[in-house]
Amino acid sequence: MPGKRRETLAAGFDFGLQRETPLLNPQILLTMASSSSKIRAFELQSKSKQDLLEQLHELKTELSSLRVQKIAGGSASKLTKINTVRKSIARVLTVINQKQRQNLREFYKKSKYTPLDLRYKKTRAIRRRLTEKEASAITVKQHKKNIHFPARKIALKA
Repeated sequence: MPGKRRETLAAGFDFGLQRETPLLNPQILLTMASSSSKIRAFELQSKSKQDLLEQLHELKTELSSLRVQKIAGGSASKLTKINTVRKSIARVLTVINQKQRQNLREFYKKSKYTPLDLRYKKTRAIRRRLTEKEASAITVKQHKKNIHFPARKIALKA
């Protein structure tokens, strides 16, 4: 293929990739993304969806560069960072999912039916049980009996 050159990854590993654009240097990627140390979920809650998706993309590129360095024989500190980056990706995805479900709950709050995955789980027996209102309902006849013949009040003489 004219105009295209074969790319090799770090330390001369040839994976047979044919690319138009040269690969990003893993060192540059690390300096871009490694500025964010351990990510905390409460900090992510305040961010917008677009910011979260951008951060997720950065973390994934950082993880891929760390994996390349692992193959190339990177330092031990870089290899231990793989775990924290993976956990950070999980945190970002969790917050995105929580926000999405929260928005769906708000959307379906006023509607008659809610999707099955948004309904409360509990146990099957509890879900089949009568509601508080249904359990406390009494017939008209019983209501009249309760009014006309109330429970007797008993007082003891001292």
